[in-house]
Amino acid sequence: MNEIETWLESRIGLNFRSGLERMRQAISLLDHPEENYPIIHVTGTNGKGSTIAFMSQLFVQHEKKVGTFTSPHMVSVHDRICINHEPISDEDFTRLGRQVQEMERQLRQTHDPLSYFEILTLVALLYFKEEQVDVALIEVGIGGLLDTTNVVTGDIAVVTSVGLDHQETLGDSIAAIAEQKTGIFKEKKVAVIGPLTEEVRRVCELHAKKLDVVLYEYGRDFSFSKGQFFSSDVNIPHLKLSLVGTYQEENATVALQSFLLFMKQQNWQPQVKRIRKALQQTHWAGRLEYFERGIYLDGAHNLPALSRLVEFIRQQGQKEIFLLFGALKRKNYQGMLSYLQQELPHVQLFVTTFEDDGAANEQDFTNGLYIASYQDFIEQFIKNSTDYQLLFVTGSLYFIAEVRAFLLEKEID
Repeated sequence: MNEIETWLESRIGLNFRSGLERMRQAISLLDHPEENYPIIHVTGTNGKGSTIAFMSQLFVQHEKKVGTFTSPHMVSVHDRICINHEPISDEDFTRLGRQVQEMERQLRQTHDPLSYFEILTLVALLYFKEEQVDVALIEVGIGGLLDTTNVVTGDIAVVTSVGLDHQETLGDSIAAIAEQKTGIFKEKKVAVIGPLTEEVRRVCELHAKKLDVVLYEYGRDFSFSKGQFFSSDVNIPHLKLSLVGTYQEENATVALQSFLLFMKQQNWQPQVKRIRKALQQTHWAGRLEYFERGIYLDGAHNLPALSRLVEFIRQQGQKEIFLLFGALKRKNYQGMLSYLQQELPHVQLFVTTFEDDGAANEQDFTNGLYIASYQDFIEQFIKNSTDYQLLFVTGSLYFIAEVRAFLLEKEID
């Protein structure tokens, strides 16, 4: 770990969620790198990363240079900042990190130190300017309105989904959380929303009207059915997705609508053949990701995401299902476990812990059979499982990242 990574690590948990004034000053001191390229800004309780993965692949297939800023990371912090799927190099990360560090010396004359996520966001914005990207896809960290990334002006704002999560920050009701998500809508710009409830759609419509935003709604202005994309402008048949699950069809549909709108804004010509290829080649780690020997990894870290996992498990016919769950203490893990037991009574449910200071452990769990070593459990499954058995590993994305690294080391994928 070099001095920039050490500096970055020292900011974990520092000045978290403390408004946007510090970030606005920081990007001003850096001469507004975010003003040098168009941006698609993406928020949502779930589906943000997958939607960005689909969009990124669509742009790459059309030979565009696309920057992506996503979180959290599965392997290295560098994975959060990519161009055409390639993570930022150690050299560029360190050099741009030093630039942010130097700027912070001036910033701290009037403001508190930058947070971990603020530093990463600034490095990403600088990197995309330096690399002269055709478009940057920026994922919100938490919420929208007060999120660190909301110092940018998205040419298109995307809301993938709205559910209960991060209530301590965003509010205790769906309507309050929706208000936070629509905070990324910008005046006289365009917004795309996924399959939302009537209550949330109404919040989006009212906010769009207030800001004179052109709003495109899933199910009203565009949709997907039986491998065909429909919109007021185009119908595209014979689409196949590489990512499984009904919710990934929804994410792909939102991504494709946003991509087509952006292409039209830029007077670029989309090609159906390239669209088909992109959707078939999209990959997103840790989201219903299949490994050989019947193992799926899915970072379903809240109740709305778990409901989509349950939907997929129910489609597996007569197969015997095992489910291994790991979560952070700060999440509603007991509620999530109760939901799994209620919705999947025939599934064999196991709970475990992982190497994170905030991970729930044996003393915290009251539901499920506790497994002291998920590594031993998975190794036994690999050794003894049949073609009629499946193991779903789910819960915290940090847990999924750890298990994924373990599986890759085992070279079973």
